[in-house]
Amino acid sequence: MSDYIAIGRLKVDASLHEFIEQNALPNSGVESTSFWAGFEDLLVELTPINKALLSTRDEMQVRIDEFNQANPDASFEQYKAFLIEIGYLQANQETSEIQTQNVDPEIATMAGPQLVVPINNARYALNAVNARWGSLYDALYGTDAISEENGADKRKTYNPIRGEKVVQRARQLLDQVAPLAQGSHAQSVAYSIADGAVVVSLQSGETTTLADNEQFVGFNGQPDAPESIVLCHNGLHLDIQFDKQDPIGQNDLAGIKDIALESALTTIMDCEDSVAAVDAEDKTLVYKNWLGLMLGDLTLTMHKGGTAFTRSMENDRTYAGPDGNEVSLSGRSLMFVRNVGHLMQNDAILLDEEPIFEGLMDAVFTSLIGKHDLLGNGKFKNSKFGSIYIVKPKMHGPEEVAFTDKIFSRVETLLGLDKNTLKVGIMDEERRTSINLAACIAAAKERVVFINTGFLDRTGDEIHTSMLKGPFAMKAELKQRKWIDAYEKANVGIGLECGLSGKAQIGKGMWPIPDQMANMLEAKVGHPKSGANTAWVPSPTAATLHALHYHDIDVFDVQKSLSSESDDLVDDILDIPLLIDETTLTDELIQRELDNNVQGILGYVVRWVHQGIGCSKVPDINNVGLMEDRATLRISSQHIANWLHHGLVTESQVDESLARMASLVDEQNSGDPEYISMTPDIESSIGYHAARDLIILGKEQPNGYTEPLLHARRKEMKAKVNA
Repeated sequence: MSDYIAIGRLKVDASLHEFIEQNALPNSGVESTSFWAGFEDLLVELTPINKALLSTRDEMQVRIDEFNQANPDASFEQYKAFLIEIGYLQANQETSEIQTQNVDPEIATMAGPQLVVPINNARYALNAVNARWGSLYDALYGTDAISEENGADKRKTYNPIRGEKVVQRARQLLDQVAPLAQGSHAQSVAYSIADGAVVVSLQSGETTTLADNEQFVGFNGQPDAPESIVLCHNGLHLDIQFDKQDPIGQNDLAGIKDIALESALTTIMDCEDSVAAVDAEDKTLVYKNWLGLMLGDLTLTMHKGGTAFTRSMENDRTYAGPDGNEVSLSGRSLMFVRNVGHLMQNDAILLDEEPIFEGLMDAVFTSLIGKHDLLGNGKFKNSKFGSIYIVKPKMHGPEEVAFTDKIFSRVETLLGLDKNTLKVGIMDEERRTSINLAACIAAAKERVVFINTGFLDRTGDEIHTSMLKGPFAMKAELKQRKWIDAYEKANVGIGLECGLSGKAQIGKGMWPIPDQMANMLEAKVGHPKSGANTAWVPSPTAATLHALHYHDIDVFDVQKSLSSESDDLVDDILDIPLLIDETTLTDELIQRELDNNVQGILGYVVRWVHQGIGCSKVPDINNVGLMEDRATLRISSQHIANWLHHGLVTESQVDESLARMASLVDEQNSGDPEYISMTPDIESSIGYHAARDLIILGKEQPNGYTEPLLHARRKEMKAKVNA
């Protein structure tokens, strides 16, 4: 049981209260007594609205279920008219351009990769914030982005054949993004700076310059022997680094040892889907790490090979510009913080003995902490334009976006922030948001800095919304149906119509397979080609490789070519991806689909519940490592729940698969000394029962969300461990 501090009508967990009083409030310009009183007033005002919005979700789902049961043969026109009648779909939405001000260029005018990391993991958070720059040589050499053909295999020791392939690929990049007036970077033997220009000496004995010296940003070292030269292409920087004493540089004719690419322009520090935070202890760690990032003093001592070292946030990078004046480039990714959605309550704080909504708590505390950045209290500046960037997930329709706008206004008043200091990123991951996206953007048009699609959560909501309509197609086929292309295309089109280009991010979802970078390079170029100026990647290495796509594609040129498109794609988005012909499903196919879903659920849930790991690389049924968070869990559990409801699988079938897959998952995790097995006694395994609950009780969960069941089981596990 928590030890609470009573403050008016509030009871605040003692450890959380101590952190706020001793760490978050000092130097914030907000006095303690007025803060807690204002926080109470905010909760009293906004809690009933939050509850009413959740009731609306439930009521709409009941209406849709009743319609689907009563009208199994309804035409699409009848179905669409019904959605308009109940207010689920707003007809004839007008687009209005966003009016957001004071947006940093990493969001507004630059295009590049975005990382999403669990903020309660300091190592991941530091790696992500420092992923603004990444080694191209390391990213190519250490992944399958460079093939192992013709002797270029990865070994325990350095393979010069593989290294040469890396160098060749890097020179090709230089020729692509910063071509020379004559010749090729592949023939370079020396680089120097003269009269504010880059001079390149070639093997032929000739010298040349960049075809466009406006790309030259700055250098370090001596003009006749620079240590690094920074160039810019498509708004992204690359730093050519020289050192003839380096093991790589000494074998390079021009002495190039590496090329550092500007990579993760932005990072989402996540309090939500990738985090297992269920109580005051967990939330305090979340807020503590966010404060460390805002103050620039978050550090982590690590050990490698018997040596201890401290990881901290990178300094800015400084260079001498072409005119001799100093040029400074950020050494860190610009940080968003993702709050939780409107659904969950958390007993870290009670209002009149009832747990408060966690989204309200996040809004207040992450903004309070973010204010330290605005006041210059930290070592670094996150936002140079005086904004705090908050991603708000899992909103259903424009009324809920308007509620977020209201929350942010009340928080600004509480904390003494200027109007619209708090910016919002809208996750377009719920069906009622997708089909009303223009209205959603309009509901927060002075705050919007981000819209982003998320296939997995979006599919989970798709299945739950139409649960009673019929059995859904196999999971892999869901991605092939027309609704998903329409959803992705409409997100970009509506974003452009609402004036996001040059003012905000239009984002795309995660590449989930961190060990398959060659495939990522093939597939993920589609995101900038679609007009999205950011997309999620699973690691700093992936960010460096994905940055190549933004050199390949000038996203803002693509957006100009798309801006005239105004297709109404709502009808296609509403096309429910049901199973077309049940007779095509053999018993073998059904069992394989069930096992695949069950294994994925167990592999993620057992770590979440037993170890409190909210995001990790989880091996799938074929031992391919996939980056998993709650979104993947939502789609898998809802898919089985749907098949259960329609009789494609039985409960006994599910239980048999769960038991068999539990053994497989235990085996896959046998190398983790911290792992807590489910077998042989699955009946006493809390993680096992959490996974089973998500399936068997999946149809009854609000919008198919996994949080209520996961949180309850995680708290049960923590109580058992601490008993």
